Amino acid sequence: MTQFRVAEDRANEEKTMSEQVSYGFGTKTSLPYAQAVEAAKAALKEQGFGVLSEIDVRATLKEKRGIDFRPYVILGACNPALAEQAFKEELEIGLLLPCNVIVYESDGGSVIEALDPERALEVAGNERLRPIAAEAKMRLQSAIDSLSARR
Repeated sequence: MTQFRVAEDRANEEKTMSEQVSYGFGTKTSLPYAQAVEAAKAALKEQGFGVLSEIDVRATLKEKRGIDFRPYVILGACNPALAEQAFKEELEIGLLLPCNVIVYESDGGSVIEALDPERALEVAGNERLRPIAAEAKMRLQSAIDSLSARR
């Protein structure tokens, strides 16, 4: 089990921002983890998002599995106006909400990434959701871009 964690940590450390997953986007910042979490919350708020949930992955893995993991949080972000529009188009869309934003410690700084709402809402196959997803993506990208300046 220890070897797995070491291998997983090395693999994650070697991932560069240009190798991001195809279903999200983000940035690396020199901000320490705790400051990056607060900066991410503030940037989301500036774009009309509230944080509905906050999952401390490190604490959860330690408590439930006895695993030591890097500082890592999943923020469940929601823009109420966009959520309302999406619910009007498809009630079941709640299965794909809120927009997840992650912050984790990496190489003396932090990584902040957001799920791409356009990619996530493709699952629904509802064309009327497309402009809502595009607006959410633009707002999340603006939040991430504002954090990029804090390198």
